[in-house]
Amino acid sequence: MDADPDLVGTEFEESLEAACRTAVGDSLRSITYFTPEQFTQVYLRSDLDSDADLAGFVEHETDGFRAKRAYRGSELGDYEFSIRAFENGYLTRVTAGGHGVFVTTDGLTMRRSEEVATALQEVLTEREVASTA
Repeated sequence: MDADPDLVGTEFEESLEAACRTAVGDSLRSITYFTPEQFTQVYLRSDLDSDADLAGFVEHETDGFRAKRAYRGSELGDYEFSIRAFENGYLTRVTAGGHGVFVTTDGLTMRRSEEVATALQEVLTEREVASTA
């Protein structure tokens, strides 16, 4: 898993940040965009240290690509997103096609988590459509 600061352009970064800020406001901690092979941290709140093992997080979060296949046909319906709870915050992961995003936040209600996941799904889908056009 390789970090690639040039993986996304400014316009896409701004779209991701705007979607997250609209959904979760100032509780946004970080945004990381990833593919199965590469990742880049799009946003990190200024009061946080940049010393997290981002590659380790991304490696684990790429499981989202397999989750869509693994849960296909489930009685619960299609897999949409994952939420992980930690001592100091939450992580919401969304994947679409061959790319994904995970967002870390301070406090998070289920409604806010659904809002940020829906917004990210839209941004990822728009990028996927634009790249195939």
